[in-house]
Amino acid sequence: MITPHAAVQAVRPDAGLADRFAAAGLDWIVPAWPAPASVHAFVTTRNGTSRPGEFLPSPPRWLEQVHGARVVTAAAILDDVGIAPCADAAVTRDANVVLAVRVADCLPVLFSTQDGNAIGIAHAGWRGLAAGVLENTVAAMACAPSTILAWFGPAIGGAAFEVGADVRDAFVTADAGAASAFTAGRPDKWFADLEQLARRRLANAGVPHVAGGGLCTVSDPARFFSFRRDRSRGRMGAFLWRTDPQ
Repeated sequence: MITPHAAVQAVRPDAGLADRFAAAGLDWIVPAWPAPASVHAFVTTRNGTSRPGEFLPSPPRWLEQVHGARVVTAAAILDDVGIAPCADAAVTRDANVVLAVRVADCLPVLFSTQDGNAIGIAHAGWRGLAAGVLENTVAAMACAPSTILAWFGPAIGGAAFEVGADVRDAFVTADAGAASAFTAGRPDKWFADLEQLARRRLANAGVPHVAGGGLCTVSDPARFFSFRRDRSRGRMGAFLWRTDPQ
């Protein structure tokens, strides 16, 4: 049963990170969400793509992203050598462990419990969404879904994401209400609102608090990479970690 999302109070982004990025001339995105001060996150843009390490407490734990629904714990991810696990989401309760995903149209979703003791990150393209990557991430955090906060980073917008009937069917077959996230386009084509689909999935999973969204990667070529627009290898990075509360 879909329930309305609880209003998320507007909050100032992590002032420390935001100020450091501004001083470095970086237009990176620091989430404005009601996560506790012990939770830190940012998403890069086309500007300064080689510099994230300067701002991280440890090497990021990258995934071999396959547009699936598998979630791993940070302990299963090597920090800078070896083969990354095939997965599209990760969770941790450890301090100073950096979860990370690469995106260039797919939706990066960050998660934190209200107390900051558990965090998660997901790479959510339409295939992963349909397969349950967000629900699996919520389950892997092993806490009451009602205590989880989520934040959406930049992704392809609904006016730019043209898909075939197969994509629409992948969602509507399981959830008839998902039809509201699709707008008819050319014959046998639809425009899909990835953020709306993600919000429905989270609501069904019991997560009421969702912030962020509204930044389209396709329509802002000066700031964002977009695979659909450019067919390039460029990617933004989304990073999330927690520290022990002081």
